[in-house]
Order: sequence, then structure tokens, then C-alpha cells
Amino acid sequence: MPDVLDASPYDSLLLLSFGGPEGPDDVVPFLENVTRGRGIPKERLKEVGQHYFLFGGVSPINDQNRALLDALRKDFAEHGLDLPVYWGNRNWAPYLTDTLREMVRDGRRRVLVLATSAYASYSGCRQYRENLADALAALEAEGLELPRIDKLRHYFNHPGFVEPMVDGVVRSLAELPEEVRDGAHIAFCTHSIPDSAADTSGPVEDHGDGGAYVRQHLDVGQVIADAVRERTGVDHPWQLVYQSRSGAPHIPWLEPDICDHLEERHAAGVPAVVMAPIGFVSDHMEVLYDLDTEATAKARELGLPVRRSATVGADPRFAAAVRDLVLERAAVEQGRDVAPCALGALGASHNLCPVGCCPARAPRPAAAGADSPYA
Repeated sequence: MPDVLDASPYDSLLLLSFGGPEGPDDVVPFLENVTRGRGIPKERLKEVGQHYFLFGGVSPINDQNRALLDALRKDFAEHGLDLPVYWGNRNWAPYLTDTLREMVRDGRRRVLVLATSAYASYSGCRQYRENLADALAALEAEGLELPRIDKLRHYFNHPGFVEPMVDGVVRSLAELPEEVRDGAHIAFCTHSIPDSAADTSGPVEDHGDGGAYVRQHLDVGQVIADAVRERTGVDHPWQLVYQSRSGAPHIPWLEPDICDHLEERHAAGVPAVVMAPIGFVSDHMEVLYDLDTEATAKARELGLPVRRSATVGADPRFAAAVRDLVLERAAVEQGRDVAPCALGALGASHNLCPVGCCPARAPRPAAAGADSPYA
């Protein structure tokens, strides 16, 4: 990247995230937002919300986003990148539409979006793009001038995302009792999604057999495992496993589940497991409940030593990676040659989601892609 940090033509960055409740009274309304249109009764939502009630009805994700906002602003300021950073959520305040309205009123006309999801999938990419299109449609109905919106590429294999996770796995291995440390297996954890959604993730040419979603995670797992071997001198076996399954039980979702995996590893005589949540940006509710609570309880029941490594969160290296991604995309828009930064075998992801990428079951407009109605 050049010495002068020029983000033009972009005039702002939008941190776009999922959102979460910030008190017990927020839990059911939040879940109603998440499940809108599915006809799920309020009583069932109260049952689902027990995960949040165990933590006082507060999801950690909003505070984690605030910490990431601070890290981004600090990094940008320290490196002379004059780019204001805003924050909007899909399912809770600050809502995306409200934030985009604020940005328009602040005079922002070229917006880059950082989604808190690193991999290709419908729920991790296109659904965010659909939410952006919905927000733009709302602003258009209000007669506001619409900004042009672009989304940063998938950053699953950027060094600033991967290297903090390598550190986390190495630390977790060091925390295991010495007598089981070298024999520990690594379970790289990510969110399970329906097989059909996985198979159609990424561009059309990547569809089939888990699609880009599975291939990207496997590539990151190999990169981390190789780095851990170099750091520790031990070649730890590893596997990609899944968590946080929801939906009808008759619909196939990606497997194995982390709890089933722990049972299988214990039965096979594995002395310890490190759970590494590589599919998540921060230690939000699905990490705290599905891994720290549920999977850890399963391991305790089995008598299997486990540790859970950290997500990247607001690590300064991740903030620096975002800066790098912003300047990379700006250089592309300026017509300059740029060498994208990426680890592993897959290379850098596309800048513009092509037609047919991560399709929805029912087609809906999506912004910031080749099929966007808001070019």
C-alpha cells in the first residue's frame, strides 16, 4: 500500500453486524426480529431465549462491536487514514436503516461495508446484502439521496484474522496439563448451516460438496494447524466441526456437532481437545453458550480435558487487517494494481459478489453485488 493512505473514493466505513439484546426485556423482541416471517410463537421464543437469560439477558456482541469500533478508529487515526467509522446491526439497535440514514445526513456518498462474518454463505454474506438493499429501499421511500455501497471481500484468510487465532490455539495448548498436551486434538469450530446452503455458498463455480463455506474453513484450519506445528514442534491432528444448529430436525445440516465430536474423540482415546472457534469474529453468545457452556459441560461429563481458544475480537492485528482491506479496495476503485494479502491455498476472495453467489431460497434484492439494483 502507498505511504499516503488514500481511501478515496470512499468517504466512510460501516461496521455491519448481527446485533443482540442488552437486557432481559430485549430478548424476545430481539428474537422476533431474528425470526420475523417464520411464524414462531412467542412462547417458543422464550424457550429459545433461555441461552440469553442465563447471561442476564445480555448478549456480549454489542459491547464487542463497540470495542472493535474503538480499535478501528484508533488504528485509522494512528496511521493517518481519515475515514469515519459507523456501526449498524441487522436485528437490534443501532439498526442498519437508522445508521445509513445518519450517514446520508452526514453527507456520506461512497460507503464501504465490513460485515462481522468472514466466510461465504447466505447467512454470512448475501443476507447482509439483502438487509442493505432493504435499508436503501427504505431511504429511497423517504426521498433521501442514496449512497453507493460496496462490501469488503471475505477476510477469512487475511493474516490479521488468522494470526491472532494461531496465538489463541498455541495458548490453549499451553494451558492443558503437560501429560496430555502433545496428544491434544484441535477442533476447529464454526456455525453449522443447512447442507443445501453450504453446497450453494460462494460463486456458482464453487457450488457442490460443501461449497465455498466448507472449503474456506478447511483452508484456514490447515493454515492454523501448520502454524501451530511450526510454533510448538508438534503436529496436532485436527478436524472441522460444527455448532449452533437450529431449524427443523429433518433438514440435513453440516456435521459433526462439537458435542458429538467430543464423545467420538474421547471414545477413540484422545487425551485432550482444543476447541478453536475459527468461524466467528468475536466471543458472542453462540461461543459462550455452545462452546463454553454446553460443549465444556459435555467434556466434563466425559472426563476429557478441553480448552477453548479466543476469537480475534478487537485484536489490533484485525483492525490493521481492516485498514489493509479498505486501502486494497480503494486502490481497485482508483484503477491501480494491488496484490491482495491472503494466506493458504485459496487466494483472495472476490471484491464483488457475482450473480448466483450464495443464493436465497426465495430471490430478494441484494445490494453491493453484481446483481444489485443500487449500482
